[in-house]
Amino acid sequence: MSAEKPPRRVFGQDFDLSALVVTASDGSAAGRRDDVSGERVAARLAALGFVVERLVVPDDQPRLEAAIRDGAARHRLVITTGGTGLTPRDVTPQATLAVIDYQVPGLAEAMRAAGRAITPLADLSRSVAGVLGGSLVINVPGSPKAAMESLEAVIGVIPHALETLAGPFDHAVRSVARLAAGDPVEGGAH
Repeated sequence: MSAEKPPRRVFGQDFDLSALVVTASDGSAAGRRDDVSGERVAARLAALGFVVERLVVPDDQPRLEAAIRDGAARHRLVITTGGTGLTPRDVTPQATLAVIDYQVPGLAEAMRAAGRAITPLADLSRSVAGVLGGSLVINVPGSPKAAMESLEAVIGVIPHALETLAGPFDHAVRSVARLAAGDPVEGGAH
């Protein structure tokens, strides 16, 4: 019998969270290129308190689909890096859309908007975000700089998204529980 792990402090809240960072790159999968984007994304998440696992796969839709499915079965957060551009080998958005239950378009919009403030080329990103089971899946670009800019654009809402996905799914129940714990209950629709 294994002892339960205590929750980790993430974003100032107690969560038992882990994340998978999946890098989609033919070059990195073949050992010809360092996985700088995956390393930086993983380091940022670890600094926030996540337990992070990393995986590198080639730009291959069935392999990406399997990695995302497996990752969502074991982790609350799956971040992919790479494969969001316009080349025929950039299939990460297709793989993500094939496996998620539904999209969270505001996250992809926020990432593109943040990138657009730096370069108009951000509009060429096909990154998507969505939910698979109780996990959040987010695509970020493969460029280390763009990956980090995209992650920073959405990092502030990830805790609430994960809390929402964890349930209870009745907002009134959550509000009562938060009041009982002495936490303020924010108003507004979300």
